Amino acid sequence: MPREKPKVSILMATYNRAAIIGPTIESILRQTFEDWELVIPDDGSIDNTEDVVKTFQENEPRIKYIKSPVNQGISRNYNMGFAITTGDYIAMIDDDDPWCDNAKLDKQVKFLDENPDYVGVGGGVIVVDETGKEQYRYFKAESDKEIRNYMLYSNPMANSTTMFRRAAAEQVGWYDESTRYSGDRDFWLKMGRIGKLRNVREYLTYYTMAGHNTSITKLRPHLKASLTIMKRYKQDYPHYWSALALNRGQYVYAFLPEAVRRRVHKLLARLKRLIVK
Repeated sequence: MPREKPKVSILMATYNRAAIIGPTIESILRQTFEDWELVIPDDGSIDNTEDVVKTFQENEPRIKYIKSPVNQGISRNYNMGFAITTGDYIAMIDDDDPWCDNAKLDKQVKFLDENPDYVGVGGGVIVVDETGKEQYRYFKAESDKEIRNYMLYSNPMANSTTMFRRAAAEQVGWYDESTRYSGDRDFWLKMGRIGKLRNVREYLTYYTMAGHNTSITKLRPHLKASLTIMKRYKQDYPHYWSALALNRGQYVYAFLPEAVRRRVHKLLARLKRLIVK
């Protein structure tokens, strides 16, 4: 039975995902680790996302749902959810990216319990299309030293694979609400300032590459935000100038017509994984 205060809070931000949120919640219910709560902050959905979540709540008291009256942006929506979490550890999960390892939480709780100098842990990703067909797999940089080497090139931690210490997140001030896009990248750059990071060599989540991804539909503001964010940390991590060149090149690419970008997005995303971890 879960404790009154759970060991792990799972945070799943959502917005207009009624059609796809169900399988992601089901992947949480299959976890072998049971001492959790699921907090779902809804950024003002206008579809029936709330109804879908309530069907799960009827049989699962560990699910908490909170809805913003307006669409306020991902960083503010995350912070709205963080505010009602109570767990010592927080696991992130995107509403369209189910976990693929039923022991994910067990493994990450054990890692953080045994390694107090680490503030966060992530893992590998299986990329699938909208039908669930696998496209490719990848691991991020594994050791803390490797992660720091790639820190400025791109986000070193795949969001739905991550678990981190609540106390560390409080110390860095959670998500920066002045950043509507790429808030997770800023968050992990802050976390890396105060502790060590690790990515295990195991596949923990699916990543659904489809037309609804904001990495496709909102590419330009995402990349512009990333350029602003990385400049904040130029003194904290190596390879600033080469990372800046790469990020500027990506920003230029964002000005291509969306129809062109959609055709080559999967290929370029896979190529990036081979170059930048």
